[in-house]
Amino acid sequence: MTLPFMVLILLMNYVPIGGWILSVFDYRAGLSLFQCEFVGLKYFKMIFTDRNIPKVLTNTLVFSAIYFAITWLPMAFAILLNEVQHTRFRKLVQTVSTVPHFISWIIVYSLAFALFSTDGVLNLFIYKLGGSERATNILANPDIVYTVQTAIAQWKSLGWSSIIYIAAISSIDQEQYESAVIDGAGRFRCAWHITLPSILPTYVVLLLINISGILNTGYEQYFLFKNSVTAPKIEVLDLYVYRMGLQLADYSYATAVGVTKSVISITMLFLANYIARKIRGSAII
Repeated sequence: MTLPFMVLILLMNYVPIGGWILSVFDYRAGLSLFQCEFVGLKYFKMIFTDRNIPKVLTNTLVFSAIYFAITWLPMAFAILLNEVQHTRFRKLVQTVSTVPHFISWIIVYSLAFALFSTDGVLNLFIYKLGGSERATNILANPDIVYTVQTAIAQWKSLGWSSIIYIAAISSIDQEQYESAVIDGAGRFRCAWHITLPSILPTYVVLLLINISGILNTGYEQYFLFKNSVTAPKIEVLDLYVYRMGLQLADYSYATAVGVTKSVISITMLFLANYIARKIRGSAII
């Protein structure tokens, strides 16, 4: 039963690694690889002299830092949801918060544009109430691009990310709560001293896995929300690789940047695993 999924992972994640060979050739579309000049580490050296790299790397690290600063939100949301006594309301909230995960980014952009653009519903509503003299395009404001994009990403992923914590909470032995209640603990004390410590190992494991993806912020969201005003702050490393490789047809250099990013990600994973083993005595590898 697992064979189709293993084949899918092999085809989508490991077979493309063979394309890394383009990074050491001066590849041109339409030519055989044997017709292209072998340049060795030329394109890897170009990374250190590319003036765009510091900018896109800064944007990537800022988005990653914000993401890591709020990684506790799904866990907190799961704990709060678990404390809701009304079963139907709890299921309703869980369903409503999970649905955005299945909405494509192009639909999310369309909704955001309809709400926050200059002629969007929110701007018109504020203008009609006299709260603003003129409409403001929130999606084209470079000063709040990090905040806006983080908020949109959290709206889309919060419910889905909390599912694993909800599953971890459901596996907690209920006798612990019963014993705590007998000893006089309230709902807050039960959540703080039983629920939180029980799901904390799950949080640590997910955090370690996410550390390896510190440079993998994705590109689809930023590709759709990017415009001429926000471009300097919204172009992340993955979007830069996409632009260099598919838009500017500089396949070799784009591949070299992608390879470097992958190597750094793998290094970060093993480093985080080593630190976890030293601090906690256990790790994920």
